[in-house]
Amino acid sequence: MGLGGLYHSCKRLGVSQLQWTAAAPGAGLHTWDRFSKLPYPGDKAFLYDNFPDKFMWAVGTAAYSVEGAWEKDGKGKSIWDTFTRGETRVSRGDVGSDSYHNIPGDLRALQQLGVSHYRFSLSWPRIFSNGTKESYNKKGVEYYKNLIRGLKEIKVQPVVTLYHWDLPDSLQTLFGGWSNSIMVELFREYADFCFKTFGSDVKFWITIDNPFVVAWHGYGTGVVAPGIKNDSDLPFRVGHNLLKAHAAAWHLYDERYRSSQGGRVSMALASHWIKPSRTRQENSKACQCSLDFVLGWFARPLFVDGDYPPCMKRNLTHRLPSFTEAESLYVNGTADFFALSHGPALSFQLINDSLRFGQTEDLGLRMLLYWVRAEYNNPPIFVVESGWYGSGNTKTKDAKHMYYLKRFIMETLKAIRFDRVNVIGYTAWSLLDGYEWYREYGIRRGLFYVDFNTPDLKREPKTSATFFSKLIEKNGFPQLPENRPAQGVFPCDFAWGVVANSIQVDTIPTQFADPSVYIWNISGNGELKKVPGVLAPPMHRTHHCADYGSILQQVSDMHRMQISHFHFSLNWSSITPTGRMSDANETLLKYYDCFVSELQKVSITPVVTLWHHTGKLSSLPAPIEAGGGWQSEETVQAFADYARLCFQRLGAHVKLWITLNEPNDEDLEYTVGHQLLRAHALAWHIYDSEFRKAQGGKASLVLHMDWVEPAFSFNREDVEPANRVLDFRVGWFAEPIFGSGDYPAVMRSWLQQRNNIDLFNYHLPTFSNEHRLLVKGTYDFFAISHFTTSMVYDGVEDKYTFKDKLQVQLISDVTWIMSPRRNSPVVPWGLRKALNWVNSRYKGVPIYVMANGVQEDIARFKDSLRIYYLYNYINEALKAYTLDGVNLKGYFAYAFSDRQDPGFGMYGHVQEEVISKSSLAHYKNIIHHNGFPAPGTPQQQCPLAPVHGSGHYVLTKQPVIGFLSVVSSCMLITVGLVVYYSVKRHKLTTKK
Repeated sequence: MGLGGLYHSCKRLGVSQLQWTAAAPGAGLHTWDRFSKLPYPGDKAFLYDNFPDKFMWAVGTAAYSVEGAWEKDGKGKSIWDTFTRGETRVSRGDVGSDSYHNIPGDLRALQQLGVSHYRFSLSWPRIFSNGTKESYNKKGVEYYKNLIRGLKEIKVQPVVTLYHWDLPDSLQTLFGGWSNSIMVELFREYADFCFKTFGSDVKFWITIDNPFVVAWHGYGTGVVAPGIKNDSDLPFRVGHNLLKAHAAAWHLYDERYRSSQGGRVSMALASHWIKPSRTRQENSKACQCSLDFVLGWFARPLFVDGDYPPCMKRNLTHRLPSFTEAESLYVNGTADFFALSHGPALSFQLINDSLRFGQTEDLGLRMLLYWVRAEYNNPPIFVVESGWYGSGNTKTKDAKHMYYLKRFIMETLKAIRFDRVNVIGYTAWSLLDGYEWYREYGIRRGLFYVDFNTPDLKREPKTSATFFSKLIEKNGFPQLPENRPAQGVFPCDFAWGVVANSIQVDTIPTQFADPSVYIWNISGNGELKKVPGVLAPPMHRTHHCADYGSILQQVSDMHRMQISHFHFSLNWSSITPTGRMSDANETLLKYYDCFVSELQKVSITPVVTLWHHTGKLSSLPAPIEAGGGWQSEETVQAFADYARLCFQRLGAHVKLWITLNEPNDEDLEYTVGHQLLRAHALAWHIYDSEFRKAQGGKASLVLHMDWVEPAFSFNREDVEPANRVLDFRVGWFAEPIFGSGDYPAVMRSWLQQRNNIDLFNYHLPTFSNEHRLLVKGTYDFFAISHFTTSMVYDGVEDKYTFKDKLQVQLISDVTWIMSPRRNSPVVPWGLRKALNWVNSRYKGVPIYVMANGVQEDIARFKDSLRIYYLYNYINEALKAYTLDGVNLKGYFAYAFSDRQDPGFGMYGHVQEEVISKSSLAHYKNIIHHNGFPAPGTPQQQCPLAPVHGSGHYVLTKQPVIGFLSVVSSCMLITVGLVVYYSVKRHKLTTKK
């Protein structure tokens, strides 16, 4: 006996106080506050776990969508047969997926999936052609008996829906359909026949699917059959009749069939989720009201008190029908479980903005499940419809559908494990592509692709079907060793760094810059007053690096981070504004020299980039840009001269040089890339032949390397698109330098093929033997910047993210944590895969992660997303080093400060005040432990890093030194003035 059965048994015995306890009215209201306080982003992370034992895995269909045979074997017309022949309808469900003629095909599909349950609906007009028992259709009944018999043979339990929107058209014509209360008895009569005929093999019954759509859109907006509109009160009368019809069917089953058949009965209620547009309490109340108008409209009468939600009653007053006391008692408790539908049905895309109450719709299935738990006293919930859709052109590679399915299943798992929601089953929608109601064939929701253009409507499993079957086999997402955090440490000489795209440059010394004389007004207010017209004698003092306050502040901030390396970029256009070395900016070069020397004094190794690619914003000297930029041969030579200048002037303090930072922009022309490779090679050879012996440094370039994962990898062909993208993005620059001395073979063959097909000018230059020898081997290490991961496959689903040149579709896994930056999800394992890709291509090469970071709101000084990001990305780097044997030499967090890199910094700013964000302390802690040592292990013994000179003391005592310098200067000036005026007075006295 279900919960509802227990309730009504008690009521018949006069023990009303034993009714199953209802939740406090509006108990779900705290849902939004609860989820807003969960730890971010940890709560958003993917959950690796299993579903409970005996969890029901199901898939579903609706009769009108898939059966076809619309007028065959005695079937009567439904309201959809009529509706699709009127007004502007283009196509119909006359054939659908032709399941009526293909029971074996449906059963094979179910076996492939491995589901335990199959939800399908009975077509009322196929069983009773005109809607009444007098029009019984034997062949229609035999079809369903055969289907249920086949399900029994493959050990799949049926979940049977009595009514999924396809009302016999004669009942609509004669009585006005669900607007007439006579439907209550007619539906009871139909349900009685179905319980009696099929009930011995059915343990789960759904009386009516999504009554909100039936009432609101069938009899209100007219978007679905029967297409009635222009009576704003009619939907509420229809909803009233639907509830009473359901209750009549439930009571019938409870009284006549439950004891012998042992089944359970409910009504499938669908809902959207909605979140407050603001965090105020009234916005949460508006969200509660929105859910009440869609879900609570039917759920509250069934699960709470036999009446409509107070919000509906307040807003609709007399427009909303009322229940008598007897009707309330009759309706209340008539559900043995909560059957919940969720997805892109009309209940999610509400059409009418008024039902949102000014708030924002969302896909939060987990929060919806929790809200149902709170609002309706934790009933057992069977998710009887869930999933997403692909476009009508999508064939078997339905990545979008697959990843939304993954998201909804994962949210269900979190609801079970974290929120203690009693979810007993999950139904993926749908088994087959079919007729999708008001969208006709414009979308596809099936796990199996149906080719509607073939006579036999050929079916093939989609990638979503493969995913779902593997998920069922494993009963969830079991934790794998590679998903667990690693423990261990990096080598003692590991480089821990931070990055800034540029540094703050202020070339005016801040100390000893004011020659004015001041008097201290001791007897007055104690202020210093400038003596008009009096200047101190010139100090004739040379400027020192310590005079630059901007350098001291930045270096001091870096020193507090406990980093060993700092990476920043020079500004070529500022150092040589004309592009000629003879016009070099000596003041700026001295400033840079001071900066790197002061870094060395505090044992921070400078890592200096000569040229940082900034996309469409040119960072070349203006005359060089005007002369053709990187297209010009002169630019390549000018860069070599510029590199030589920087090596000469700064090389004594710089041990790691980056010639080009992120030159591999996919929007660059290949001819420009060719020039950049030669420019890098010339600069590297200059350093190698002219400076390496004396300076002892190393040089290479940094390649942008976000990881690219196959959207699915169920066979070898699925991996090819990702490999192609990596060759074009990374191999384009890496292979000529670190590999063969030429571009990847994949690039050449693919572009040649594209040129032949599309007549596009994808010209990939050819290396002469001289240039091949020039470029090949011009590295001392492999450096990457890595921020995120994307996925690709060779289908076309979204033209806005389809890359035509490479013929790949970009997509993100919607279970990934999203950062504020567009298309930049947080995917830590992508870094490990990127490092392994480099190591597999160029075995043993020393690798630096030269930039890795995430954007976050600059106002968030408790930057929890960055803390999560750094911990997990560095941990993946540790796995690459300790488990995979990658020769990883260093890791640089991006970025130093929001001032230079807004949203990425570990230092924030409020006006002129520098603020240390929370992530800074966490990064320092990782550096301090040199990784993630296992608890209880001895501390790693590393030799102490050498301290360069006395600079450490000078910087840390800078305020004291500054104060003493000022005091000493004032004393000297005062003594000089005293002597001067004493002598002058003595002379005057002598004259007198």
